[in-house]
Formats: sequence, C-alpha cells, structure tokens
Amino acid sequence: MTDRFSADYLLRTREDAARTAQIIAGEQSSGTFVQVPGEDEALKARSAARVELLEQVEDPDTPVLAGSSGTGPAASWRLRLSWPLENIGPSLPNLVATIAGNLGELKQVAGLKLTALDLPEAFFTTYPGPGFGIEGTRRLTGVERGPLIGTIIKPSVGLTPEGTAALVDQLCAGGIDFIKDDELQADGPMCPFDERLGAVMEVIDRHADRTGRKVMYAANITGEVEEMRRRHDLVAERGGTCVMVSLNSVGLAGFTALRRHARLPIHAHRNGWGMLGRPADSGWSYPAWATLWRLAGADHMHVNAIANKFWEPDDSVVASARHCLAPLHEDHPCRVMPVFSSGQTVMQAAPTFARLQSTDLIFCAGGGVVAHPSGIAAGVQSLREAWEAAVSGISMEQAAASSPLLAQAVEKFS
Repeated sequence: MTDRFSADYLLRTREDAARTAQIIAGEQSSGTFVQVPGEDEALKARSAARVELLEQVEDPDTPVLAGSSGTGPAASWRLRLSWPLENIGPSLPNLVATIAGNLGELKQVAGLKLTALDLPEAFFTTYPGPGFGIEGTRRLTGVERGPLIGTIIKPSVGLTPEGTAALVDQLCAGGIDFIKDDELQADGPMCPFDERLGAVMEVIDRHADRTGRKVMYAANITGEVEEMRRRHDLVAERGGTCVMVSLNSVGLAGFTALRRHARLPIHAHRNGWGMLGRPADSGWSYPAWATLWRLAGADHMHVNAIANKFWEPDDSVVASARHCLAPLHEDHPCRVMPVFSSGQTVMQAAPTFARLQSTDLIFCAGGGVVAHPSGIAAGVQSLREAWEAAVSGISMEQAAASSPLLAQAVEKFS
C-alpha cells in the first residue's frame, strides 16, 4: 500500500510549534520519548507520520489544557499530519487510535481539535457506507419532496408499551412521517423492547392499511452486538422500516457489525458528542467525527438544530448538516439525511431552509408537535404548513394569517 491518510487539527501550544508538531507525529507513528533499537532512517521513511502543514492562526486566548508545559501565552496553528496506510490498513477503529490517540495527553499540547479527515480509496472499498441514505429513506416513507416531519416519543421514559402505542396512534392519525424512540428508552422492565415494538407496529400497520403509507419508526436497538442484531431482525420481521443506535454507546466496531448485518436504515443518534465537540480548542469537529460514521454506514445523523435548546451556534449546525449532504468521495457518495432536533417548532422552519437551502432532512419536533394548543394532528399540520411557506418564500405572518392552526402554533411557540 502506498496511499496515505491525513488529519487536520487546530493545535495550541506554549512551546515551539514545529517541535511540538514533530513530537505529535512521532508519538502517533514510529517514535517515542527516546530513540529505540530498530528505529533507523529506513523505518522512519517507511512508517513515520509527516507534518504536511503548520500555519499560525489567530489564538482565542482562552485557558489552556491542564498540565500543558511552556510559559507565556499559547499560540494557535493549523496542523496537518499524514500517515502511510500500511501502518494500519483501512480500519476505522485503528484509524481513530492513530489520529486521536495520545495526542491530547502530550504536555506540549495546550489544545488540540481534530477538524477534518482525508481518507484514501481503500477505506471506501472496505466500508459499505449507508445502505439507504436520502433516496432510500424517501422511498420507504413515501415522502417524495419536502422534509420528513418527525417527532420523538415523549415523555422520554416512563411510558408503558401500551402508553407508547397510544401516543403513536395519535401521531399516525395526525399524519406524521417519522417517529423515533428517545435515546433513553431502551429495554427496561417498564417498557421492554419486544413488547413496545409489537404494540407500536400494530398501530403503524393499521394506519398504513388505511393510508397506503407506512410511518417510519426508528426503534432504539442500542445494546450489545448480538442484542442489536436480534432486535434489528425483530423489527424487520415485524415490518418496521428503521432502527436507531446511539453511536458513542456502541462504538465503531459495534456499529460496523450491525451495518454489515442490517437490511434496514440506521438512524444514528449522536448523544454524547457534546463532550467531544463542545470545547472550542480540543476534541473533534462534527464533520471530522461524522466522517467515520458516514463511512461505516449511518443513513441518518443528528446535527442539532437552528435556535436549539443546547449550546451549539447556528453556524456549526448548518456546517454539520451541509457535511451530511455532501459526498465524501466522488465514487462513494455516502450522503446521509441530517436530522434536525432540539427544541424545534414552526418558528425554526424558515430559518432552517434559508440557511440550508435543502429539504433533504428529517425535522423532529417533540414538544413542537405534542404541545400544540389544538392537539397532535394540529401540531403536525402546522409544521407542514410552516415548511411549505418557507420553501415557497411566504413569510410566517402571511402563512399564519390564512391558517388558524399555524397562527396558534406561532402564538404558542414564539
């Protein structure tokens, strides 16, 4: 193998940047803290990481990581490292160990954020990518255009299988496109997975017989590998059209094992990403992190949302969604459907479309649907009307003036 892979970082250091970059490159390839027998120039030429770029950028002048060495203020640098593919082969778990292993623990590092990945062809022939993506999701839901209007089972936990099915009944009757379990709802004694799935699918099938269109239900199958396989197969046997997995809980190896087994779309939840991505100068950027899961085979990926209830600024949300919609590789598109979710209501439809200029997305509103003053069906309908107005270039004020349900939603959620 002669190909190389590379990773981009934002590096902060209070020491000499060129020396720090070389220490990082050595630590993550053939070097260690002292010269060892066998580490000759031929081996270094074959296996050492290279510093491909080191460019100073403006420093945020924020506190540095605990234990970082050096004196005086930190400086920030764009850093690109590359490695020979023959060091690890096209393996995502070992890729992570290389690009994000001990780097953040080095005392010379005052901050380090992984911002982008560039992977060679071998990764794209080894990993399957999404099995359904945007086109397959639209086919299964029967939603040919516009966003999929979705929601989350709320309360997140505490409902019985019968209580969950009763809520799903109202959502299906109201015309919802997509329903997902909350990531906290798993397989507890109060709401066992098998019973919940059976109760929910009975409702979904009944409404599908009535409408000719099956609501997509992303059942949370997160668990051990064999548990996920069994639950996936149960969903498929019961006529379900989607499964959901918490990415950080199952890890790359667990997710890849499921993807190679799956014959249904995989709805990928990013819960826990904030601990990796929230710091401005350490951890992972969403695009770098999402590259791994898109390649591994996620079909839908959460990207937070405009004017969300969490910390993330709108620019970051939009960049994440655009990353999901863009091909990763010219011969292996890996396009996935971004999922907007986090305190969403009719008020976010217009700004979301204005920023993204696409309706290839799932727009999930929990309280924004079930808390509508006129009920769940009104919540679903008002969301559709808000999106139709946004795509048509009609202001919210104009649209609400001709729709009592939308007017109620605007009054409630503005």
